Amino acid sequence: MSSAWRWVGGILAAATAFGAGAEPGVTATTILIGQSAAFSGPASELGTEMRAGAMAYFQQVNASGGVHGRKIELRSLDDGYESDRAAANTKKLIDDGVFLLFGYVGTPTSNASKPIFTAARVPFVGPFTGAESLRNPLNHYIFNIRASYYDETEKIVGQLVGQTLDKIAVFYQNDDYGKAGLAGVERAMQKRGMKIVATGTVERNTTDVAAAVKAIGKPEPQGVVMISAYKSCAAFIKAMRAAGYNPQFMNVSFVGSRALAHEAGPAGRGVGISQVVPFPWNLSARVVKDYQQLLEASTGKQEYSFTSLEGFISAKVLVEGLRRTGSELTREKFIGTMEQIRDFDVGGFTVSFTPTDHSGSRFVELTVIGKDERFLR
Repeated sequence: MSSAWRWVGGILAAATAFGAGAEPGVTATTILIGQSAAFSGPASELGTEMRAGAMAYFQQVNASGGVHGRKIELRSLDDGYESDRAAANTKKLIDDGVFLLFGYVGTPTSNASKPIFTAARVPFVGPFTGAESLRNPLNHYIFNIRASYYDETEKIVGQLVGQTLDKIAVFYQNDDYGKAGLAGVERAMQKRGMKIVATGTVERNTTDVAAAVKAIGKPEPQGVVMISAYKSCAAFIKAMRAAGYNPQFMNVSFVGSRALAHEAGPAGRGVGISQVVPFPWNLSARVVKDYQQLLEASTGKQEYSFTSLEGFISAKVLVEGLRRTGSELTREKFIGTMEQIRDFDVGGFTVSFTPTDHSGSRFVELTVIGKDERFLR
């Protein structure tokens, strides 16, 4: 028997044993949740911002007495946006007895962790990814709060075609994330009877984009949809512009909007990005007002971003699920409670789940990088 299967067998035995006693990660005074995300490497801002937004809300909840008298403890491990490290972190967090997993960053890392937390029957809430692999087929333990990449790419392609920019290419990361986004663009194009004119790839955690620029530049596309992280996308935008190509560049939300604007500098002006949470500077939305106040109180800074707002919203939805589950907290009770959440308004952003649909939102809007790295809607 392989070591992996011995580990799964041990976890299943432990899960059965726990069914007769205390629930993992839950004490009279605490709820322990685990997170694996990139806190180092080229995608580190994504993990750092996701955690910062979540912690801003958790700290406020804890300061107010916690959830049914229990304070939330978030244990975060660095995976550097690498699948094998995420899988190892997931095993460790489950072995350490977390109640659930929360706020993972990335498709390849989440996919690598999926068989582990599924076998261990551990809820997996609010991953920072729109991959279809975490939505279909339905996984009993996964709760997606954000819209999918299918939703985002449909919006992006619709916008490009609406501007009569129908020669569309795709620049994507050569892994599960990039391929998920590519599939979304293909789907949106096929719906309109169109085909992608060119594709180019970049390896995860690298910025070697020369081959992609050559492949994509050749047919002179009018629009390029980019499915990668901020450093590689910035490198691609700069290289394309330097080569004399100036299509309408569009990104999905995972890119890390604030980091992309900074990395791209002046070359980023006019680049479009789909977003799956409200505008972080729109104070007419109550959730944004609360987020700004609590993030500044938590970090001492006014560095607002779409990513940290997503972490904040995801934390708020998680806490609502914990509250509704009640003081007799178990994983299965929590899952059943989450499946009954309908039209939960976090303050200008609504989330719903059902027993057959664990995708909480389909909200998508488009933004553009403007002057001085500011964002426009």
